[in-house]
Amino acid sequence: MAGGQVRVAVVGVGETGRGWATLCAAHGWPVSIFDAEAAALKGAREDIIERARGLPVLLGMDADSVERGVASLQDGRSLLQACQEADWVIEAIHEDRGAKQRLFEALETAAPKARVVSSSSSTLTPLDLAARCRRPDRIIVTHPQHPTELVPLVEVLSGPQTEGLVVELTKGWLRHLGRIPVILKKSVRGNVAGRMNAAVWREAIQLVLDGVIDVDDLDRAVSVGPGLSWAAAGPHLAVQLAAGRRGTAARVQQLLRTCEEIWQSLAGWSQIDPDQQHHLIAAIERAYAGQTERIRRARDRRLAAMLQGLESARNV
Repeated sequence: MAGGQVRVAVVGVGETGRGWATLCAAHGWPVSIFDAEAAALKGAREDIIERARGLPVLLGMDADSVERGVASLQDGRSLLQACQEADWVIEAIHEDRGAKQRLFEALETAAPKARVVSSSSSTLTPLDLAARCRRPDRIIVTHPQHPTELVPLVEVLSGPQTEGLVVELTKGWLRHLGRIPVILKKSVRGNVAGRMNAAVWREAIQLVLDGVIDVDDLDRAVSVGPGLSWAAAGPHLAVQLAAGRRGTAARVQQLLRTCEEIWQSLAGWSQIDPDQQHHLIAAIERAYAGQTERIRRARDRRLAAMLQGLESARNV
C-alpha cells in the first residue's frame, strides 16, 4: 500500500467481481483480476473499464482517478500473479463452500502480503471459509448488493479468529470507496439484506402467481412505494417518524394490529413447484422482453440520481 492507494486483487469476475473491480479502479486503486474459468475472463476487462468510465457521469467521480485506475487494471494469468502483491484480496467466485475453501487455502501462499482477504459470500461465515487456513485472522466477509459499484451497502461479518485491526481496516477501506459498512453481530443465513429481499420477493411472487397483479406493475408498486420510503428511512425509523405526538408505543401497537391480520394471509412456503417456476419465469420474460439493457441503463441512472439526492439532503 503506497500513497494512500490499496492494491486490490479480485478473484472471480462474474457480476459481483466486476462490480468490485469497477469500484476500486474508479477510485484510482491498482486492481488485478483473475478467474479460473477462462470464459468468465473474456470481455471482463473491457466491461470493467466501460463501467468505471461511466461513474464520473453517474456519480460525479473524479475522472482523473478513474483513468489512473483504468490504466493500472491488469489481468492475472494465474492466482499467484494476480494476488502476490495485493493488500486486499476480494473473493467473488460462485457460492460453493468447497470451492471457496480451496481458494482461501490457495491464498495462504498466493497472497502472502494481503492484510485483508474478504469474501463476498451471502451464506458462508469466516469460520466456514477458513476451515483449511493457517491464517484465519485476516479473513472477513464483505457482502455487497447489486450493482456493487452503485449500491453503497456492504454487510461486514467477522469471525472468532478475525483480528480487530482487520475489521477496522476493512471498514476504513470500504468508507474510502464510498460504501456504507454495516456490522453483523452474528451470522444469519443470507445476512440481513438477503433475508429482507427473500421475504419481500416471496410475497411478490405469490401476488403474481395469484393473478393479483402483473410483474411490471408489481415492480412499479414496490419501487415507487415502500422502496422510496425505505431508501430515505429504514422500516423501524419510518415507524418512529410516523409516531407523532402519540408516541412510538401507540404507533407500533396500531401497526401490529393491522399487520397481524395481513400476516395471516401472507405466503409462507419455502419452495415453489416447477410449474409455478415456469409460470413466474415466463411472466418476467414477457414483461421485459427485449428491454433489459435499456432498462439496466435507466436503472443505473435512477440509482445514481437517488444516491446524489440522498447525499445532498444529508448535508443540508
